[in-house]
Amino acid sequence: MRTSQLLIPTLRQTPGEADVVSHRLMLRAGMIRKTAAGIYTYLPLGLRVLKKIEGIVRREMERAGAQELLMPILAPAQLWRETGRWDFYGKELLRCRDRHDREFCFGPTHEEVITDLFRREVRSYRQLPLNCYQIQTKFRDEIRPRFGLMRGREFLMKDAYSFDADEAGARVSYQKMYTAYERIFTRCGLAFRAVEAHTGLIGGSLSHEFMVLSDTGEETIVYDEHTDYAANIEQAETTPPADTDDAAPLPLEPVRTPGAHTVRDVCALLNTTPDRLVKTLLYQTPARDVVAVLIRGDHDANTIKLARCLGVADVTLAGADAVLKATSAPVGFAGPVGLAGIRLVADHAVKAMRNFIVGGNEQDLHLRHANHGRDFSVEAFADLRQARAGDPSPASGSRLREAKGIEVGHVFLLGTKYSEAMRATFLDANGQERAAVMGCYGIGVSRTAAAAIEQHHDDRGIVWPVPIAPFHAHLLPVTASEQTLHTAGMMYEALTEAGVEVLWDDRDERAGVKLNDADLIGAPLQILVGDKGLARGVVEVKRRDTGAITELPPNEILPHLRNLLATHDLP
Repeated sequence: MRTSQLLIPTLRQTPGEADVVSHRLMLRAGMIRKTAAGIYTYLPLGLRVLKKIEGIVRREMERAGAQELLMPILAPAQLWRETGRWDFYGKELLRCRDRHDREFCFGPTHEEVITDLFRREVRSYRQLPLNCYQIQTKFRDEIRPRFGLMRGREFLMKDAYSFDADEAGARVSYQKMYTAYERIFTRCGLAFRAVEAHTGLIGGSLSHEFMVLSDTGEETIVYDEHTDYAANIEQAETTPPADTDDAAPLPLEPVRTPGAHTVRDVCALLNTTPDRLVKTLLYQTPARDVVAVLIRGDHDANTIKLARCLGVADVTLAGADAVLKATSAPVGFAGPVGLAGIRLVADHAVKAMRNFIVGGNEQDLHLRHANHGRDFSVEAFADLRQARAGDPSPASGSRLREAKGIEVGHVFLLGTKYSEAMRATFLDANGQERAAVMGCYGIGVSRTAAAAIEQHHDDRGIVWPVPIAPFHAHLLPVTASEQTLHTAGMMYEALTEAGVEVLWDDRDERAGVKLNDADLIGAPLQILVGDKGLARGVVEVKRRDTGAITELPPNEILPHLRNLLATHDLP
């Protein structure tokens, strides 16, 4: 492809709207342009990257036995009402009405549509297992779309759905997809980890996220260096303390704490440390019930674990008015002693504590030497806190480590949540009607492109992994002599004929402009043709990742490139 014939509007300056590396570089490299908040047009270079990722995804999905289909982006409200998600999903679900006043939504995911297809087309266990996938535009009406393709409203996604006769079969399908995802992200040239994750709005009993490791990632994961254990920080387990404080209970002692409504304030005033204090946090359930949660002062509550412990969909931190009504005190002074008519649960770290400090349910008051069992009763002790680096691993007991990641894929074992709600059944070998056991599996294709840039870039631009690069090589005539242009043209024809994807910068521009654009666009290899080299009978091949330069005669460039590219898993 000739640069003069391709729409590549590169930018010298970084647009003010771009907050993260991938957004800045995709705009500057002329790969995307903003159409509306969270909605982008993919220009030729950006689209080539998406097509490369799609190709890898398709090959691995088919290898794993999945069949490609294409479902409509608009889904009838009736299907979503069958599963209860029409109301539960919230404002991220973009709803609309047609001219007949029938309600639809733009599919953020397609469990309802695929389950409806299954119940109309599958009758017998002999048709199972079944796994279907699509690569399609999705829409989620994010309240604050940001970071370019990392959190947009419209995005390209691969979603697959498996149907099995029983739980054992569903777990086999789940493992096939898990393995396929490992192959996909490896073939894309990405460093990643699969981590245990929360099932969220999709639901189900088992879930893993695939995280591209990057310091700019939005997600935090913890992992065990000595085992395969890794989890999203929201999902990671914490273990009860190995030791329990066996000190004798001391008398409960009120102490004035004027203006001390944070852990730091109380610790400074009472000359103690956060691990000797217990926070009482009040949350509201969907039914508007108030629940009190006890967390050690140096720990953070995990609302996902709390909701699971309470058996509700979610919880939200109670507002100042609700706290005042429940405790007779402003925020910062709530405590478990004398707290009447409110469910009280505690993290298991609190169970090991004795003689700790709590709020006094009165402004400017705390209590020393509080003890559960004597001064208040706890309904249940459970794992209710956020894991962090340094915690014992639940797999080996060694200390967990922490990393940042970008979620690019997610697999779920759904069970019969959707099939039972929508009566998606089949007849088993005994003629009995049974609900199909489902799984669903998503990959953010456009997000994977952005994540690759977050992981592979330098201060000059993008450094694409070979398998997903828009072009394998960038051909750069750095002088405008007849000999240079003739040699570049001959090389372009030879490389293209041999199947090497090459971008020929045939513009009448200065060498510096061409070299800067080449570094910005990030093709893995750069071929520099100039008068000085040709005078010695050579051209230069430069690796974008290492900067290493090899000088070769023009007729040896093709075999050299073939050798370099052969070491990569090209689509």
